[in-house]
Amino acid sequence: MDRIQDMGFLILFSFFSLMYRKPDYEFVLAFLLCLCFCSIGYVTESSPGHLITGLLLMGASLLLPRLCIFFPAIFYIFFMDHLYVPVFAGSILCGYHIFSADQNRFFLFLWSFLLIILSFILQRRTETSEKLKQKLMKLRDDSTEKNLLLAEKNSMLVEKQNSEIYAATLKERNRIAREIHDNVGHLLSRSILLTGAAKAVNKESALDSVLENLDQSLNQAMTSIRTSVHDLHDDSINLKDAVTGLASEFQFCPVTLDYDMGYEVPKEIKYCFISIIKEGLSNISRHSSATEAHIILREHPALYQLCIEDNGKPAGTLSGKKDGHISSDDRSRGIGLSNMKDRLESLKGTLQITTDNGFRLFITIPKEQE
Repeated sequence: MDRIQDMGFLILFSFFSLMYRKPDYEFVLAFLLCLCFCSIGYVTESSPGHLITGLLLMGASLLLPRLCIFFPAIFYIFFMDHLYVPVFAGSILCGYHIFSADQNRFFLFLWSFLLIILSFILQRRTETSEKLKQKLMKLRDDSTEKNLLLAEKNSMLVEKQNSEIYAATLKERNRIAREIHDNVGHLLSRSILLTGAAKAVNKESALDSVLENLDQSLNQAMTSIRTSVHDLHDDSINLKDAVTGLASEFQFCPVTLDYDMGYEVPKEIKYCFISIIKEGLSNISRHSSATEAHIILREHPALYQLCIEDNGKPAGTLSGKKDGHISSDDRSRGIGLSNMKDRLESLKGTLQITTDNGFRLFITIPKEQE
C-alpha cells in the first residue's frame, strides 16, 4: 500500500509540469503508459521484466518526449529492484529531452531532478518500513509461537503435577489402610481374643453382661475397621498403573496402551476394567495367533470406553494345539467373555465383539447421571 502511495505522489507531482505546458494527447498517452508500467511493477516481482519494460518505455520517449515527465515514477520501480544503471541512463535521456525543449528548461530540469531524488528517498523509506514491518511480524509470530509452546509446557507440567499428586494420594491411602490393618486391626483382634478368653473363665454372673457388651463393641469396631480398610484400599487403586503393569508383563505379544481417562474413576469401573483386561489378555495368549495387541481406555463426557484388539486370524494353527484350528466363534463363547458380560450388566455396560480384522472387544459403561 505504501508503494502505491509513493508512485501516486510521483505521478501527481509530474503533473506540475503542466504549469508551463498545455496537456495534449501526447501527455495523456504518456500518463497512461506510466500508469500501466507502475501497476505492472507493483503487481509483479520480476526484476528482469521490470528492466525490459522500463527500457522499452525510455526508448519510447524518443518518439514520445512527454514521457520523460513521468520518468521519476518509472525510476521508483528501478530503485525497488536496485537497478541503478538504468536510472543513470534514464536521467541522461531525461536531461536530453528537457534541454531539447524550447522554453522553461531550467525549471523542468530542476523539477525532474528533485523528483528523481524524491523517488529514491520514498523508495528507501518504504523499503526500510517494510523491513521493519517484516521484522515486527516475525517477532510477533515468534513471540506467539513461544507463548503457545510455553502454554503447552505449562499445561504438561500441570498435568504431570496433578498426576504425581494423584499417585501420591493413592499411595498415602494405601499406606494408611496398611497401617490400620497392621496396627489397629491386630490390636482389636488381640482384644477380641482376650475378651473371649475372659468370658470363658469368668465365673461372676455380674460380669457376664459387661464382657458381652465389650465383646460386641470390639467386634463392631473390627467390622468398621475392615470396611474402612477395604474402602481405602479400593480407592487407592491407580487404574493407569495397573493397566500399564498388565500390558508390560504380558509376554505372548507386544501390547500398546492408549490411556486417556481422568482421575475420578469409580472403583467399581476400575475393578471391572482391570478384570476384563486380564481376561482379554488371557484369551489372546490361549486362543489367538496374534503378533500384536492394543488396549484403548478413554473417558468421554457420558461414558467410559475400553477396547481390546489384536491382529489374530479368525482361524489358524496355534502352537501346542494338536487339533489345529481355533475359530473366532470359540473365542467369543468362552467362560471368560461370559464373566465379562456379567460384570458389565451390573454397571449397565455393553460389549461388542468384532472379528473383521483380528479380534476386537469394544466395551462402554455409562456414567451415573446425577
